[in-house]
Amino acid sequence: MHRVESYVAGAWHRPPSDGRALRDAATGDAVAELSPAGFELKGVVEHGRAVGGPALRELTFHQRATILRNVGKMLLTDEAKEQLYDLSYCTGATRADSWIDIEGGAGVLMSYASKARRELPNATVAVDGATEALSRDDSFSAVHILTARKGVEVQINAFNFPVWGMLEKLAPAFIAGVPSIVKPASVTAYLAEAAVRLIVESGLMPEGSVQLVCASPDELGGLLACLGGQDSIAFTGSAATAAALRNHPAVTERATRLNVEADSLNAAVLAPAAAPGTAEFDLFCAEVVKEMTSKAGQKCTAIRRTLVPEQHLGAAAEALAAALAEVVVGDPRDRATGMGSLVGLAQRDEVAASVAALREVAVPVVDSCDLSSVDSVIGAFMAPTLLQATDPRSETVHTTEAFGPVSTLVPYGGLDEAVELVAAGGGSLVASLYGADRDEVAVLATGVASHHGRVLIMDETMAAASTGHGSPLPPLVHGGPGRAGGGQEMGGMRGVFAHMQRTAVQGSPDMLTAVTGEYIGGSSIASHKGHPFKLTFDDLEVGDSITTGSRAVTRADIAAFAESTGDKFYAHMDEEAAARSPIFNGLVAHGYLVLSFAAGLFVWPDEGPVLANYGIDRLRFAKPTYPGDEIHVVLTCKRKTQLDGRGYGEVAWDTRVVNQHGEVNAAYDVLTMVANAPGVNGAPGR
Repeated sequence: MHRVESYVAGAWHRPPSDGRALRDAATGDAVAELSPAGFELKGVVEHGRAVGGPALRELTFHQRATILRNVGKMLLTDEAKEQLYDLSYCTGATRADSWIDIEGGAGVLMSYASKARRELPNATVAVDGATEALSRDDSFSAVHILTARKGVEVQINAFNFPVWGMLEKLAPAFIAGVPSIVKPASVTAYLAEAAVRLIVESGLMPEGSVQLVCASPDELGGLLACLGGQDSIAFTGSAATAAALRNHPAVTERATRLNVEADSLNAAVLAPAAAPGTAEFDLFCAEVVKEMTSKAGQKCTAIRRTLVPEQHLGAAAEALAAALAEVVVGDPRDRATGMGSLVGLAQRDEVAASVAALREVAVPVVDSCDLSSVDSVIGAFMAPTLLQATDPRSETVHTTEAFGPVSTLVPYGGLDEAVELVAAGGGSLVASLYGADRDEVAVLATGVASHHGRVLIMDETMAAASTGHGSPLPPLVHGGPGRAGGGQEMGGMRGVFAHMQRTAVQGSPDMLTAVTGEYIGGSSIASHKGHPFKLTFDDLEVGDSITTGSRAVTRADIAAFAESTGDKFYAHMDEEAAARSPIFNGLVAHGYLVLSFAAGLFVWPDEGPVLANYGIDRLRFAKPTYPGDEIHVVLTCKRKTQLDGRGYGEVAWDTRVVNQHGEVNAAYDVLTMVANAPGVNGAPGR
């Protein structure tokens, strides 16, 4: 039998002693054996800090993103993913269930890779927010920077998504420059091991950036004992374990960061106007059934409470029962199976105990099914179970999580009561609302938002595009307040920045420019190189600048611009009306006329390294431009971002339109693509 191994300190480690068998959830056959780790856990943390961390911090955000993209592509190859699918069946998951875990996990890596290349500089330091001026003469300023923390992140993962759960934590940490130590749940550790083995054998990730510790729960304390203020813990699991982690000395005494995603009694709410016969009623029923049966209900986002207006309760119960009767429960390897087994017999016993507690305050609507050619004694199969609360306000309904194919129908009277009942769950990851009446949905959404990390509003117009109630997405936060743990995972760059140290750096503009790699207002500029648009990306330096000649803005210019564009806003055409404005003192030039004239002043007309202007950021019209004003432009290279292998890079130009009094009329960043020198970064040679 395969003995689950750990990958630590650059080598695979086979436990020296026998352990307990990990069994196929559907057949009961032994799949692997999990033994105590049998090695010094302190060395794992030290390896991550001493080897993985420095290797990651040497790479820019874009280089880390490229690695993640390549790992994601590797995991999506037929050879890699089919190996994982074959093992995933042993967890009781169907092919559709496993798609979320395996291909969804790889998709998270690729999504983070794409976002990092778009939203972060090709550097190791990120600037957070605008420059803060601390003196009137711009000689003293401050910026907030984000840098990689010099520790590790320890992942403590749940059994239900051994691949996705690992990769959705790994991706933002890796982009941030922080190595990960993965502690998978015991019962599905063999699948996490297989995924890590594929990653390690690919050779794509720097050594030490990911390690796998397949240890017993009793050994976890030895790992946490090594953590300090530069480290973090990302936990997914029960509220009881989360409470123990919150009280661990690593957190309470050494300030190790802790992110928790715990129990969650998520709700779906049918709005009153979504009556039987409407598209939204049908969407509601379909989604409740999907969430009850996907992964056999073993999802932290599954719908545990199904809230229905009292007048629609009978119709909803009938429709849900009919739909559940169509679900085929059986061997997950059979393509006809709609719902596989729970992860194991112990898990089935836990769910059965929770259902027994719920049946004290609820009556069954559906609690049996025909099993398709499987043995329910050795396989962890359970019928989809739909209950109906006898008392909507029963505490048991809103505090008992049956982590399986179980949901409870809860009737409500009005919208306010619906909000109160949803909130009675004590804080959840997600709520979904079904209805086409905007007023009803607005009341529900704003009412439940404070108790949820995510709210999905479903109506007919977006149903085809929706990813559904139970799908956390990389750009969105995955977490929730209260009982759900109070943590946040993913969330795009929010997830990356959560792994970094935000530091306020104060100093002269020149020093801040040196630290950030971005031009800070008031920094020294270089104007001796000639027009910066004539410089290649490689010759151009942050701070290279040009001050253009001047151009007068006339009434004729304003009138011609209005005629050619059709923009005849009164402030540009009617002297008396403009004079009555509390903002203007008379006729003013169009803001976009000012931008057009500015471009005419600084653009180099001949063919050269500047390939394209693709946008403007942070545009503000600081002061009106009046007829007779003379404007010039101060154009300065603000930021350079090399785009690997394309033959060009992105350059942001700090652009200030200044009048004859030295006042700034407009300020913005012009974004351009600038060619590399011939033969550099894929640029054509001469």
